[in-house]
Amino acid sequence: MATIAFRDALREALRQEMQRDPAVFLMGEDIARYGGAYAVTKGLLQEFGAERVIDTPMSEGTIVGAAAGAAMIGGRPVAEIMYVDFMTFAMDQLVNQAAKIHYMFGGQIRVPLVVRTQQGTGRGAGAQHSQSLEAWFAHIPGLKVVAPSTPADAKGLLKSAIRDDNPVVFLEHKALYPLKGDVPEDEYLTPLGKADVKREGSDVTLISYSQTLQLALQAADALASEGIDAEVLDLRSLRPLDIETVIASVSKTKRAVIAHEAALTGGVGAEISARLNEALFGELRAPIARVAAYDVPLPANSRLEKFVIPDVERISRAARNTMQARTHAPA
Repeated sequence: MATIAFRDALREALRQEMQRDPAVFLMGEDIARYGGAYAVTKGLLQEFGAERVIDTPMSEGTIVGAAAGAAMIGGRPVAEIMYVDFMTFAMDQLVNQAAKIHYMFGGQIRVPLVVRTQQGTGRGAGAQHSQSLEAWFAHIPGLKVVAPSTPADAKGLLKSAIRDDNPVVFLEHKALYPLKGDVPEDEYLTPLGKADVKREGSDVTLISYSQTLQLALQAADALASEGIDAEVLDLRSLRPLDIETVIASVSKTKRAVIAHEAALTGGVGAEISARLNEALFGELRAPIARVAAYDVPLPANSRLEKFVIPDVERISRAARNTMQARTHAPA
């Protein structure tokens, strides 16, 4: 094991996959000479050259469209979009083309494309640079959507995404880049579509992903001091969604709190809540709780930004309320 930052784990994944497979190449705004807006691709230009680490024009549609075309003819591009907010400029290329080509051509064409993009708050960047839009992509058949929460998962999931033959949207929360954690130095892959129990518990399941998963772990520590034993489940992949592991956890605890930084309405939490009700209605001891950003454009003011999104206390309070809620099913 080595203790490294989230951004360094991503760079290790990119380097290892580029060394392993000459078809893997990188493209995006400022990823080559500058090393990426968040320093993930720093040094890769010098190691692999300008034919495999490509600075592109400021055109998200061009980046994703060119990457999708390269993927269809044998390449394995990893395209970077500087902010997920700017994916709006590439939605036709991603949603109407890359996600559907394999199906529309009867499986004759593969699109092994990874789109890395940054999302989330923490920098006071305002309503056009801070959104969490994962639910948009998770809604689209043909796309896979990944949102790691730890350095080890970031490396293992990115390597798996690069080797996958489907287009993958790989979401990196800005606040996670400096987060340090133990990362295996040996070769390993973290499978897509498989959730992970980050903490075992028996009273309530806290379900989350990305940066908010770290808050859920802190909330579980706080709850433990009050005698509440919380299980923390990291989804890791939002599509495919490992609903079997989610149901198994909540079947054990009979209570669930779903937390994410994206806005409440239409979020991933709503889908999970619906699936849990379909599977476990009558077994749950309390209504499923959702903790999410309020349905407002994200403020640039740092205090207002923090107010809008979930924090440890909001997650902890939701869990306490769930424990105190009237029982729906026999104990």
